[in-house]
Amino acid sequence: MKIANWILMMMLFFVCPLTAGQLEFDIESGIVASGYNDVAVPGDLGTRFSFSEDLSTDAAVFGRIRVSWMTGRHTVSLLAAPLRLESEGTFDEPVVYQESLFPAGVPVKGTYRFDSYRLTWRYAVLRGDRFDAGLGFTAKIRDAEIGLSSAGLSETKTNVGFVPILNFRFCWKPSARLHGLIEGDALAAPQGRAEDVFAGMLIAVHPKLKVKAGYRILEGGADNDEVYTFSLFHYGSIGMVWTL
Repeated sequence: MKIANWILMMMLFFVCPLTAGQLEFDIESGIVASGYNDVAVPGDLGTRFSFSEDLSTDAAVFGRIRVSWMTGRHTVSLLAAPLRLESEGTFDEPVVYQESLFPAGVPVKGTYRFDSYRLTWRYAVLRGDRFDAGLGFTAKIRDAEIGLSSAGLSETKTNVGFVPILNFRFCWKPSARLHGLIEGDALAAPQGRAEDVFAGMLIAVHPKLKVKAGYRILEGGADNDEVYTFSLFHYGSIGMVWTL
């Protein structure tokens, strides 16, 4: 069973039985553009190249959805955040990628996919009229794919793994209708790092509906014998938060 199907089943299992507390649906979309995106496979012997500098990567439309259950000071949420960007161009120098040699000057296409599925628990350490703050933990499953293809050549590196991350949220409420929000997941370790942080505004258009807009940054990677990959993505985000 694909991970996307599994996470959908988990969402349905998570949402349907709830009879207490509040449910919240956070839907986000917009444009994502690549900053740096450096790759080498294998990490110790492959040629290091950049999807964003050696090749050209177009911006893409993205979508994310989070379902949260809030009771008291506790919030439990499930997030599905797929990401896919396509690149194309030619290499100035030959590139060794997995078991193939991609020659210089030959058109090549690249695929970078990083789908993220997360289960988060967060506790509200501060709840006030002007400020809210919360800290918690996220269990993240990444489903990643990095591929290159050219005339007669095709190589793809896939990876599915589990990553524990810290979660945080800070909300400033200058008025009943306007809130400033910074929230995300972040952690650094010797094996690598990961940050996914949103900074923006929430505007209440209905007692149960808020419109959100802001900037999101996704950054991180790993450096080992199997793979070297570090990337940065910029998101222009809009969305809505609906509370039941």
